[in-house]
Amino acid sequence: MKYSFFLALFISINTYAQKVEILLIGVSHNYGSYPQQDFSGIHGKIKKFKPTAFFGEFLSREDERLVMDYWCKQDNIKRLETVQKNRNIATEVLPKTIDSLRKLSKLDPKDYRVKVDLAHAYYLDQDVPNGHYQFWQVFNHLQQTPDIELENYVNKLLSPQSDVTGRSMKRLKTSEYAFIAFPMMQEMKIPELLPMDCQDYDLNWTASSIAFHNKFKTFREDTIASYRDELNAILAKRDSGFGKNAGIEKNSKTVTEWLNTDEASAIFASGDFYFPEIYDMKNFPKEEMLSQIHWWLLRNKGMCDNVVNRSRASGMKKVVVIAGANHRKYMQDIFRKMPDVMVRNINEME
Repeated sequence: MKYSFFLALFISINTYAQKVEILLIGVSHNYGSYPQQDFSGIHGKIKKFKPTAFFGEFLSREDERLVMDYWCKQDNIKRLETVQKNRNIATEVLPKTIDSLRKLSKLDPKDYRVKVDLAHAYYLDQDVPNGHYQFWQVFNHLQQTPDIELENYVNKLLSPQSDVTGRSMKRLKTSEYAFIAFPMMQEMKIPELLPMDCQDYDLNWTASSIAFHNKFKTFREDTIASYRDELNAILAKRDSGFGKNAGIEKNSKTVTEWLNTDEASAIFASGDFYFPEIYDMKNFPKEEMLSQIHWWLLRNKGMCDNVVNRSRASGMKKVVVIAGANHRKYMQDIFRKMPDVMVRNINEME
């Protein structure tokens, strides 16, 4: 009994004391509408960093089961039902099946049929990030080496043509994972993408957002208000920021580097939160705005906690974190306040 107590205490102390170094990359969720991007600088910095793990903006398989509703829950349920209908595997044998397929894939990395089977098993297990990782490897292979039999097997087992909304197989093809995370993981032989998202507060966030926008519409349409000129100037500043970002996205071949600047972060934040200087204007829905900010900060805090806690639990000291650009600044500020955590965004990596 005493031994068990001291062992647990030792593990707890070690876990807390372990330093975690994070390379944080703010990204676009869709690079398909940009000019052809040059990711060589991003890839070079990741390789120089030498991570042992990558975290992505997905729920863990446990949280996917526990969180009853969030913005893409129904999309995930639809995918799950589709792959179950295509070929189901009993829940109690899924872990053993996944373990066996992992071993087979490791023995023969070029057996893409096994990767399809593994993607299917991951999707059944509600491990979306790793279902996507295996599917992407097969998709990428087919882009370079067409194989009608393999393509038919993918369609039969995974039905990618029907997975088109939410964090779908369709969205995956032009996402940050297709161009940044997965190619680097494959090159570095990192077998799984770790989840870090937190959707515990999504329904509260949505309710706050709806409440804010309903009241803000009335506030903005009050054309005789004393604050009219000041408000118009602030909204013009917001539109100017959006215009600058749109110009960069239309013309730049290194959009990701731009997304990781503080200037870009301020522009993206103004999309949801406008600017603090308007919060004290008469009739501005400040309470609803502060509620939005509250739930947004809690989500970002949850994501940061997931990264650090899961890294320490697995003994991982250097990790890459891939997050939507609007999260980057908030997460970086939170990470900087966490004990024994060192964080740099991709632009700070030499």
